[in-house]
Amino acid sequence: MTTTSPPETNTPAEPAGGPTPPTANSPTARQLWTRSRALLAALLALLVFGAIYAYAVMQSDQNHNALDPASPDPWGSRAVAQLLAGQGVTTKVVTTTDQAAAAAGPDTTLLVAVPDLLTGHQQSALHKATERSGGRTVLLSPTPASIGTLAPGVDALNTASVRVRSPGCGLPAARRAGNATTGGIAYTVSAANADSCYLSGTHPTLVRLPAGNGGDTVVLGAYDPLQNEYLDQQGNASLALQLLGAHPKLVWYLPSLNDTTALDGGQQSFLDLVPSGWDWALLQLFVAALIAALWRARRLGPVVAERLPVAVRAAEATEGRARLYRRARARGRAAEALRAATRRRLAPLVGIPPSQADEPDALAPAVSALMPDPTIDVRTLLHGPPPSDDAALLRLADDLDALERSILAKERYANP
Repeated sequence: MTTTSPPETNTPAEPAGGPTPPTANSPTARQLWTRSRALLAALLALLVFGAIYAYAVMQSDQNHNALDPASPDPWGSRAVAQLLAGQGVTTKVVTTTDQAAAAAGPDTTLLVAVPDLLTGHQQSALHKATERSGGRTVLLSPTPASIGTLAPGVDALNTASVRVRSPGCGLPAARRAGNATTGGIAYTVSAANADSCYLSGTHPTLVRLPAGNGGDTVVLGAYDPLQNEYLDQQGNASLALQLLGAHPKLVWYLPSLNDTTALDGGQQSFLDLVPSGWDWALLQLFVAALIAALWRARRLGPVVAERLPVAVRAAEATEGRARLYRRARARGRAAEALRAATRRRLAPLVGIPPSQADEPDALAPAVSALMPDPTIDVRTLLHGPPPSDDAALLRLADDLDALERSILAKERYANP
């Protein structure tokens, strides 16, 4: 009876008495950490961003009632509205430009809480309605974005610290109020007959511009005197009551994003609806993308060796590599691989350190001294140019093999 042996497999045997070593299908803890750390870092960044955004939203919720005459918050203005009501002044809150323009009149004070939120069209419409209304217009902390249209003859110069200042002018309201908490923005005045008060250096932080029909425009650089938190300090309450209580009606204009008059009733492109500064934001995104690309293109580091699920015979690996060289016509690379292997094996046989095996001036003379045939050009054989065709490559392989056999035989004869 004939028995056949089982076919030979290339799977390495499991070590006796020990666990099976991990293969490529069972990554180690370090490999898992290496693969997942980028995702964990992204999740951590997302959590940090969410926490910061939530904090910012909470802070914005605390300040959303700033300068609101119905808000008791420290940033609100309920206190000054109640004091004005005690003097017989009625306060009406409006949120659109049309409402503010319609309410302007000789017996009305129009307070514009945040002039910079108004578009150019809104500013022009509001100024047209108030310049000859005969009433008073109070602008709180306008900057160059709005003051040129709403208060011609006044320019915003720079920021000024908010602190207690003396009137320093002949405006009756300021002289009666005395010292007050002002500042915020300093202005330059080119209009005639203007009152410049509460100076920051030589520039006023409160300006009064007389207008036609007995009206006027008041520019206040800081809104602190109107807020609940600072109303009882210095002469803030007196200044606020005199500026806002000059007429029996007070229209408190809080600009809103829901105001359709901001669109000017015309067609707008996509870029018109994008907030200003988008080009800088786009540039920052481009720079961030460039930095990320440079970061990802960095050197990858040492090669990580993985356990193969099967063992590959050395002859099979050599044959496969040779086939790749042949398909790519890489005769030069194949020849250099043969020469390098021969040099590494010959170096210890002729007494050359392995570190000098690739140096022609060190290895070639030592090998030539042991050659029985002095006509063989050892330097060209070990360090010559790449072969021109496949036949030359085969001849080189045979010559290298003959050279190595000759030196090895010489060595064995000398050291039996």
